[in-house]
Parts: sequence; C-alpha cells; structure tokens
Amino acid sequence: MSDKAQLSVRVPATNADHHLWNNHGIWWCHFTVHRPDATKARVRRSTGTRLVDEARNVRDFLFAVLPKTPAL
Repeated sequence: MSDKAQLSVRVPATNADHHLWNNHGIWWCHFTVHRPDATKARVRRSTGTRLVDEARNVRDFLFAVLPKTPAL
C-alpha cells in the first residue's frame, strides 16, 4: 500500500463544471483525498480566477498532477 494520499475523482462527461463552484465571483475546486490510514479529507482550493474556462484548466491541472487511486 502506498504511503501517500491519493486522489479519487469521478468526472461525469455531462457536467463540465464538476468539482467547481463559484463563490462570490471566484471559482473554487473541491475534491476528496484518500489517505493511507483509511481516512479521507475534503480539499478546497481557489482557482484564482473569475473565468470558468480558466477554472476548468486549473482543475484539470490539479487532477493531472495529483496521485490517483487505481481504477475500479
């Protein structure tokens, strides 16, 4: 078993803004990280932008660089 936390995400093709929400004009990304000790943590990070297209790019970058759980 890995000693690092792993990202577990499911992005439905029908919702381009999944894992994103707009908080007073700024887009935020939220997701769950599963830790090696069988706990999990909700992570919320600002994308730093008011533009939804840029927010999607930030979300996609985060998901690309974070370690992922094996596909089920």
